Amino acid sequence: MAHDVTLITGDGVGPELAEAARKCVEATGVDINWDVQEAGIDVMERTGSPLPDSCLDSVRRNKCALKAPITTPVGKGFRSINVYLRQELGLFACIRPCKHYPGVRSYFSELGVDLVIVRENTEDLYAGVEFEAGKPETSKLIEFINSLPADRKIMTGGDETGVSIKPISVSGSERIVRCAFEYARDNGRKKVTAVHKANIMKYSDGLYLHTAERVAKDFPDIEFEERIVDNMCMQLVQKPELYDVIVLPNLYGDILSDLAAGIVGGLGVAPGANIGPDGAVFEATHGSAPKYKGLNKVNPTALILSGMLMLRHLGETDAADRLEAAVAAVILEGKDVTYDLKPHRDDPSAVGTREMAAAICAKLG
Repeated sequence: MAHDVTLITGDGVGPELAEAARKCVEATGVDINWDVQEAGIDVMERTGSPLPDSCLDSVRRNKCALKAPITTPVGKGFRSINVYLRQELGLFACIRPCKHYPGVRSYFSELGVDLVIVRENTEDLYAGVEFEAGKPETSKLIEFINSLPADRKIMTGGDETGVSIKPISVSGSERIVRCAFEYARDNGRKKVTAVHKANIMKYSDGLYLHTAERVAKDFPDIEFEERIVDNMCMQLVQKPELYDVIVLPNLYGDILSDLAAGIVGGLGVAPGANIGPDGAVFEATHGSAPKYKGLNKVNPTALILSGMLMLRHLGETDAADRLEAAVAAVILEGKDVTYDLKPHRDDPSAVGTREMAAAICAKLG
């Protein structure tokens, strides 16, 4: 059966990574009807929008997309397209496997790290409820907060203070924690760790933690534990092999997924899946690296492995297993890999994006 999939080509190095991942997915023999769509800075310069309606409509229609990286301006410009897609499409769960593949350089290579970050996608500070310093509404908000009991005062005024709101709901917390437990059960995982800062943020992170504890009772076959976020960072650096599935609110999940990716070798080997009740978008964890645009240099592994996660989502388990095995084999051989996967980053034998993808396709026969 053919699968209809939106392919969002992104910007920066996105288009070349999208082509590499597309070829590798096709090499598995799975029949994909690709609906190629543009998004990002390049299309914004032509149309005035970084996310054309046609792209969003395509994802809604196909309910499955493979998305190459898209640039997010820092401190200015349009808001993150990644965040907008997740919120607009109801993709409440971000699942980021962090698995070490032999041959990838890592200080933790002997530990066999294989953990999964499950991040809530729609709430927390990423909801984007912000008030700019110096604006009248900000001054009014701070005036209201300062009228509350003393332990809730903001000591500086609206002329020099920006404010972000951190919404955490029972329903949002319950569905992400339940998603983590169901993922653990479906994938033979043994433990779920809920991460929070409930010792300080008692009414937001505290609500999240209490909800997690309640949901855990529905899964007696899965071990449950909780960790404060700063301690969790230390734990991952000291003994990452002890962790299995880690479920977190939005901001902590974004930060710790990069930390976990670093443990297994970096963002170049870190895939991701954004899942909701009506669709899924699969993407590499890393950014668009515009300085490498068109240089045929960037490691395609993360987006290819995101394609592997997409195949699993589509029920093509055998194809997904073969694609992951092909990627692992090419990395282990260490011959047809990009510069970041070589023992020395200036190794002249490093190949480009296209050549590494071709080697993976060759392994698939």
